Amino acid sequence: MLKSRSEKSPAGNQICHLELPGNEHTLELTYSDDYELNVPEDLMHFAIGVPDLIAFCDELEKNGLEIWPGDWRETFPTGRKMAFVDDPDGYEIELLER
Repeated sequence: MLKSRSEKSPAGNQICHLELPGNEHTLELTYSDDYELNVPEDLMHFAIGVPDLIAFCDELEKNGLEIWPGDWRETFPTGRKMAFVDDPDGYEIELLER
């Protein structure tokens, strides 16, 4: 849900804040026509935390989503568990167990 939007900040940027109802955190998105961003492709994604990664991914797979890498269950058996899915436009989403 869009919380606020500014077409022109004091520095000349467009800024919007997004929030999920009932969540205390917001996501700020900033855009500038003249800013050149150079980020490695593998860092161009966002991550979400889930309480139980295996249960969450099992549900996604039941609904037809492909989880990758294919061996993610074996790759992260202990410690911080993570997996990835692609959104309908092909952008990757990292899933992290909280």
